[in-house]
Amino acid sequence: MGVDKLQPLRSKWLKTKLIINNELIKPFIPDTQKYNKTNLKSMISKYGMVYVKPERGTFGMGVIKAEMESHQHFVYQIEQKRLTFDSFESFYNSLTRLVNKRSYLIQRGIHLLKHNNRRFDIRVMIQLSPTKHWEATGIIGRLGHPKKIVTNYHSGGTPMDIHKLLKSHASTKRRNELVQEMNELSLRIARHMKKKYPYLMQIGVDIGLDHSLKPWIIEVNVKPDPYIFNQLKDKTMYRKVIRYYRHAFPKKTK
Repeated sequence: MGVDKLQPLRSKWLKTKLIINNELIKPFIPDTQKYNKTNLKSMISKYGMVYVKPERGTFGMGVIKAEMESHQHFVYQIEQKRLTFDSFESFYNSLTRLVNKRSYLIQRGIHLLKHNNRRFDIRVMIQLSPTKHWEATGIIGRLGHPKKIVTNYHSGGTPMDIHKLLKSHASTKRRNELVQEMNELSLRIARHMKKKYPYLMQIGVDIGLDHSLKPWIIEVNVKPDPYIFNQLKDKTMYRKVIRYYRHAFPKKTK
């Protein structure tokens, strides 16, 4: 597999720069910048909400949601801790102490769709088939913990059938169209990334839908967890994902 050859792709910044070069993918990538005072001030003024996330990290650990609630009123939340500030300076200084000289990114915040008043996003699994063709093998919703800002399973999120999550937001026809759109977008990302990283065998694309049902690429994972699909009642997807996973990584099976 040559895992070391994919080591650079642990960097969210490198992955963003890589896929933003594709004109067909670029419109679906939220504005993402390096963490510094200037970028934080301009982005939070422009978008009202941003996510401050470690450049290298997994399971949503260290992700901070930051908001400007009025011109001089700022808030950020990490895990279940929420802090309020009366000035940008105090807000920035507190955030910077939290970041503590590590490399962080600022990403435009997307107001995600909700199910039972809990935010959710979507994981699309793209794998190289045994015949060396990219396939969209799985799609699953991730319903966030009611008191947390991330949807990851490891942070208390609940994996769920995507149609159940989207039922109150879209008709059956529109839901099927959305699944197709997200699969095609994710396949495009895999093909684009593999040109530079030929050892790539799978990706997991995290997609957020806004209130107009536009898909936004929140993150691309090169080591996605295949076992999340086992949480679905219908095991059809899981069986295919695991079959492809075992073919790609015969020594990594549990």
